[in-house]
Amino acid sequence: MNARRGPHPALVLATLDAIGLAIALYLSVVELGGGVPSCGPLHGCETVAQSPYARIGGVPVAVFGVALSATLLALAVAWWRTDDLRLLAGHYALSLLGVVFEVYFTYVEVFVIGAVCVWCATYGVTLVARFLVALWVWRHRDDARLTDPASSSPA
Repeated sequence: MNARRGPHPALVLATLDAIGLAIALYLSVVELGGGVPSCGPLHGCETVAQSPYARIGGVPVAVFGVALSATLLALAVAWWRTDDLRLLAGHYALSLLGVVFEVYFTYVEVFVIGAVCVWCATYGVTLVARFLVALWVWRHRDDARLTDPASSSPA
């Protein structure tokens, strides 16, 4: 039987995308409002948010995270609804691009600014997780449990 077991992997991606979007929205709203994100008992968010690296061309980095996460979420939902693997490929490619930027931003936080924002780090974890899920699904896309049973033919 070629029935898919468990939730569609796009729902896993969409959940991670929604978490990333929520984090990026919080950071964007706070920074566009002129504030700094609260780290609670941890410190570093204020230092990172007030650094010159917190903006690109005057736009808070978090706004780019909103755009990326919203796009990834749209791709995941569209893939879930259509099973069009081009949408998964798009998600995979954009999340890879996001991970490359995340590596750069993490380097800047640790080695240049000397502080780590817990919100930014959590966003980065979701981004890496999104990439790894998309990579795993892409590599296993021909498995019977990832294909639509209606479009599969018996071997």
